Amino acid sequence: MAEPGSTRVRNAEAAAGDRPGPADGAGTGAPVALSVLMVAYRNPELTRASLASVYAQTRTEPFEVIVVDNASGDGTPDLIEREFPAVRLVRSETNLGFARANNVAARAASGEHLLLLNPDTIVLDGALDRLLAFGRANPPGLYGGRTLRPEGGLDPSSCWGAQTPWSALCFATGLSTAFPRHPLLDPEALGGWERDTVREVGVVTGCLLLVRRDTWEALGGFDERFFMYGEDADLSARARARGNRVAICPEATIVHVVGASSAGSAAKMTMVLRARATLMRKHWGPIARRIGLACLLCGVLLRAAASRARRRLRPGAAPAQWEGVWRSRREWLAGYPPADATAAGAG
Repeated sequence: MAEPGSTRVRNAEAAAGDRPGPADGAGTGAPVALSVLMVAYRNPELTRASLASVYAQTRTEPFEVIVVDNASGDGTPDLIEREFPAVRLVRSETNLGFARANNVAARAASGEHLLLLNPDTIVLDGALDRLLAFGRANPPGLYGGRTLRPEGGLDPSSCWGAQTPWSALCFATGLSTAFPRHPLLDPEALGGWERDTVREVGVVTGCLLLVRRDTWEALGGFDERFFMYGEDADLSARARARGNRVAICPEATIVHVVGASSAGSAAKMTMVLRARATLMRKHWGPIARRIGLACLLCGVLLRAAASRARRRLRPGAAPAQWEGVWRSRREWLAGYPPADATAAGAG
């Protein structure tokens, strides 16, 4: 995914601000309680199913839906415009990335609350209504829900523990891989917790995230240096530092087809590691930052070496994910460059 050109980015932002449209469920002119923000990138069938579930399962409040299409090039925006005429659609000429596209959608929104929702999700049993009620009953903060896999099992990706020097060390030594979901040795996975109780967490992910508009604006939205991955961890860190609650509402349940809009495994992991390096460079002190970046290198080297050893036992096997990630280490270790001073989150 290429970085967008600045002229086309401005065009998309202007389109977001200039595009009027009625609020879904607010045909009588009632105030809009909720703005559902979605960033679409290919997968038109999943996007269709997700939008259909939003309209079928969100009943109790006036709401609007704003979709930014990240230059899908596969007919996704045409499908949205044809089948969901109430959606406020912003067609970007280039792929803005997840953070910047959500910021564009947020600026076009008029709701008291903003709800970020992935296009590879299916809303179940009034989940958005339940999450909105939870957000209203709690102090301003970032609130997420419970995500399931299509076959019905838990998908833990609705939230994570915060990245810490200890979790980086567990990655470096392979402990987090050897003991997945162990409460001590894989701390970011949050142990065996089934996301079935109200709990404060380190990170609520952008897959399903509710935030009051004034809180979002006070935080500056997403930091646009994060093209994809890490923007929600950064937002959560800034919210916690500001004293906002970051928590999960288990009654808000959706199905999540994990990574349906992402690139292949090595490319995806390269972006994940670049985001992790950026978080360390932004939020950690000098000593912790050096240790953390060294841990990333050691962890990737360990996994690449193990992958190569397995290939020696099976001649002819193709290089695996971690070998490609190790070769691209200069790219991800540097992290993302700081966003422009005018970009959201830069302050």
